[in-house]
Amino acid sequence: MLRVVLADDAVLLRAGLVELLSRSGHEVLAAVGDPEALVRAVDDDRPDVVITDVRMPPGFRDEGLKAALELRTRHPGLPVLVLSQYVATAYATQLLSGSGQSGAGTVGLGYLLKDRVGDVSEFLDAVRRVAGGGTVIDPEVVRTLLVQQTAGRPLDKLTPREREVLALMAEGLNNQSMAQRLTVTEAAVVKHASNIFMKLDLDPVEGNRRVLAVLAYLRGESA
Repeated sequence: MLRVVLADDAVLLRAGLVELLSRSGHEVLAAVGDPEALVRAVDDDRPDVVITDVRMPPGFRDEGLKAALELRTRHPGLPVLVLSQYVATAYATQLLSGSGQSGAGTVGLGYLLKDRVGDVSEFLDAVRRVAGGGTVIDPEVVRTLLVQQTAGRPLDKLTPREREVLALMAEGLNNQSMAQRLTVTEAAVVKHASNIFMKLDLDPVEGNRRVLAVLAYLRGESA
């Protein structure tokens, strides 16, 4: 069971998420509709995971995202899953890079489209993975990045197969799941991952290399 604080200004969606999470055995400590209430709830209740919309009152721009980054600074390592109505790669980049720059680290972060909530098992799996310290980027965001390729990016060093592996890393899949998706062995996935880390010049001792690789992916394709 996870202890959850939820924030979304849409009353019906908020109520639906509360019902979904509760029926799945999780405890919703607070369900609020604005970023200020979100910050207060997290400070008071110290949840296992926060789920928040990107766009919230008063400006309906990125207030929810900013609140999430503030909470990661106030409570380093706090797992946060951000929901968005539209594919916006800049939000995913800001979430990962902003959390890292604040000193909060880049584990326990997720960016999903709201449409993903319709697939209950997939959504709940994403919540569990984020709460467990994983990083989850919506597959649709990954697909969008793949069609925005521009010459001269750092990722040009990667082979097509290595790009596929990196895209699956962005979705938060482990080696076994990636191997099944690509119909290859886990050893092959490990080899491709090692090549990715080497080609992107990621230090073996510098934090979570998978997250750093995904961040390079987002920056490289959405800049």
